[in-house]
Amino acid sequence: MSMKKALTILCCAIALAGVGCKKSADQNADSGPAKNYVTIDPATAGMISGTIHFDGKPPARIPIDMGQDPVDGLGNKAYAAPSTPVVMDQKGCRYIPHVIGVMAGQPIKFTNSDGTMHNVHMTPTLATNQSVDISQPPNGGGETRTLATPELMIPVRCNNHPWMQAFINVAANPFYAVSDADGHFTIKGLPPGTYTVVADHEVLGTQTATITVASQQTAKQDFTFQPKAN
Repeated sequence: MSMKKALTILCCAIALAGVGCKKSADQNADSGPAKNYVTIDPATAGMISGTIHFDGKPPARIPIDMGQDPVDGLGNKAYAAPSTPVVMDQKGCRYIPHVIGVMAGQPIKFTNSDGTMHNVHMTPTLATNQSVDISQPPNGGGETRTLATPELMIPVRCNNHPWMQAFINVAANPFYAVSDADGHFTIKGLPPGTYTVVADHEVLGTQTATITVASQQTAKQDFTFQPKAN
C-alpha cells in the first residue's frame, strides 16, 4: 500500500501541500545542522498534469491608466532549495507574475520596470516569515528576500498603487506548479505513490483530490471552480 503524500496547486497554484517579527534577510538563513537532501530519481519519477477550469464567464480585466502617475506528506525527506531567484516584476502598474511559487529558502527578487516609484509590501501570516515593506525607484529595484517557512497565498501590495496585488506561495518541496493563462499545470519528478493534490485560488478558495502516480507515468487531474454567489 502506497504512502499518501500531500501536494499543492498554486492559481491557481498546485503543489505538494506543506503548511505551515521582522528579521533581517541574513537572519532568515537556517543555521542548524546540515540536511541530507533527497534527490529525484528520473528513472522512476512520474508527473501530474491537468487543467484548472472556471464554470462561467470570468470577469473582464480592468485596464490600468498610467497617465496619472509617473508538515508535509513527504515525511522527513528534505529537498535542497534552488539558488536561482524567482523574479516578481512591477510593469504597467501590475505585479508580473500575479502568482509565484518558491521553495522555502529560495530567493525572491523584486524588480521595477516602470518609470514610476513602486512599493513592495508583503505580509506573511507566520511569524517565521519575514515581512517586507520596501520602496523601489523607477526602472530599478533588485531587492532580494527569502521566506523560511511554507505558507500559501502571502499577499503582496503596493502602497503607492492600491489596486496592485500579487501572491507568493512558499512550498516545503519542489512539487508545486502555478497554472498558466489557460489553466494548465504540470508537477514533474514525483516519486511513485498516492498524493493529495491541493488547488488554491486567491478568491475561489481551495479544492483537493487524491491521485496515484505510477513510475514514468503522467496522472491526469483537473479542477473546476464555481463563481461565488453575490
